[in-house]
Amino acid sequence: MSLDADTEALRKIPLFRGVDDQKLRLLAFMSERSRFEAGETLMKEGDYGDVAYIILSGEAQVLVNSPSGEQLVATVGKNDFVGEIALLIDVPRTATVRASTTLVALAIQKEHFFKLLTNFPDMAVEVMRALAHRLERTTREFGRLRAAVSDG
Repeated sequence: MSLDADTEALRKIPLFRGVDDQKLRLLAFMSERSRFEAGETLMKEGDYGDVAYIILSGEAQVLVNSPSGEQLVATVGKNDFVGEIALLIDVPRTATVRASTTLVALAIQKEHFFKLLTNFPDMAVEVMRALAHRLERTTREFGRLRAAVSDG
């Protein structure tokens, strides 16, 4: 696809709602399209990451390991951003993300991601907001899972 098409796709992502067109164009230029078939893993829990993905189409499952096996904690799809935690801090991936349908995403490398956040503080604020929402959702889901285990 073209740079214009990727820029237009980024414009639709809530994370980048307040970002001007020049910055979106730069992000699109620094990104690479990736395609995953259903069942393919985008990232694996425990691995160190150097790339995050902005999902353009398709869906994926976010899974975490537990004593009883992998547990589904979220489903992500179009306009979601996954993998950014491992880009922000040097920790292993907190979850496995596996395509549940054919999935197309823009891959952003760690080096480029940091340059963007450093040069454009408004993007950094939006990333923090997105992470806060994800933390709240994950905490709520963890509580629900924990209650189900305690009750059953």
